[in-house]
Amino acid sequence: MRVKFLLTAVVAVMFGLGTLAPADANAQARSLEELLRLVEQGRARDSEEARQREREFEAQRGEQERLLREARQRQTREERRSETLEGTFGENERELARLNAELNESLGELRELFGVVQLVAGDAASQFDNSLTAIQYPDRREFLLRLAERMGQTARIASVEEIERLWFELQREATELGRVARMPMEVVSADGDRETRNVVRVGAFNLISDGAYLAYQPATGTVSEIARQPDQRRFITSTSRLVNASDGFTPFALDPTRGQLLALLIEYPSMVERIQQGAEVGYVIIALGLLGLLLAAERLVTLGMTSSKVSRQLKSSEAREDNPLGRVLKVYHANKGVDTETLELKLGEAIIKETPRLQRFLLFLKIISVVAPLMGLLGTVTGMIQTFQAITLFGTGDPTLMAGGISQALVTTVLGLVVAIPIVLLHTIVSGRSKRILHILNEQSAGIVAQHSEAEKKGATA
Repeated sequence: MRVKFLLTAVVAVMFGLGTLAPADANAQARSLEELLRLVEQGRARDSEEARQREREFEAQRGEQERLLREARQRQTREERRSETLEGTFGENERELARLNAELNESLGELRELFGVVQLVAGDAASQFDNSLTAIQYPDRREFLLRLAERMGQTARIASVEEIERLWFELQREATELGRVARMPMEVVSADGDRETRNVVRVGAFNLISDGAYLAYQPATGTVSEIARQPDQRRFITSTSRLVNASDGFTPFALDPTRGQLLALLIEYPSMVERIQQGAEVGYVIIALGLLGLLLAAERLVTLGMTSSKVSRQLKSSEAREDNPLGRVLKVYHANKGVDTETLELKLGEAIIKETPRLQRFLLFLKIISVVAPLMGLLGTVTGMIQTFQAITLFGTGDPTLMAGGISQALVTTVLGLVVAIPIVLLHTIVSGRSKRILHILNEQSAGIVAQHSEAEKKGATA
């Protein structure tokens, strides 16, 4: 029985806690009787508050009914006003339609004219943005865009002044295409520095300054020097002439495509870059060519001087030591008393001694003329191997991946032929000069032997 009483008390506490808490949050029950008393006080207090709210509501009931009546009256007025406005709106719509019809009838062909004005203004603004004349007349873009926007509105009519301004801008652009203008302007150099230069604008095609081509960036409105100028000197020379010219006609390398041909020309590799494409094989071929040229130059100079000395020796009766013929003649003078066969052997020995000096380096020239094209063929094979490796790894979708190997193959072939052809020609010239001197030595030696033989026979007969 006592247990049942405790459970009942606990349930009463749980359900009465919400009522007790607002009544006295700080009250704490020390026994079940006190807890019951606190719950009873809370219920009584809540009942009193509920009755108080009922009395206040009854007191305000009349005010609430008055407010309701006013709200219903206001609703009625607004409904009648809405009906009136709907009628006015319909009348305005009909009036607006009538006025638009009158406007369209009044405009007539002018509407087509304004459409053309809008189209021309928009196209001109986009074309003028990319034109070189924009650096001189930057304010026209805003006018053209504003005019095109206004012409897009049906209620806006272009004024005579705006149409004349559009005409003027188009005519000025056409005029500037045929003019060469000079102006001071801030230019971004190839090093990234900004400096003020005298810039020459050639129509709407090219910008030049200080003998260099310039580029115009429409997005930023800046003018910068092209980092890499055309390799051909005639182009740079023509820009210098135009910058320094004051009047008359001046030859100039004009790019009618407004930069496209110039960009392709800049990408064209220079001679040094071509040589670098040959890689190691190309360097070896060039080294062989330089060595061959040095050897050929030495032989040409030496044999030329020797040929002159031999020619002078032919006109002199005195044997000199500074030329091969003089040394051969000294051998003859030293062996006049010997028999013909011995003299012939002595002279032959002297000519054989002179032969290595006259034919020195000729074998190297011949070897270089043969090895150079073979080295070019080696570079060709190496380049094709690289090309096929690139195809194997990356496929044939991107030609630039194969360009390196093909360039090496072609450049080395060209270098081999460029070295071999002049070396063969020089070898032929040098060999001809050497053979000419040897022919003179053999001819003079044969004459000396014949003369000595005749003298010996006359002595024997006597």
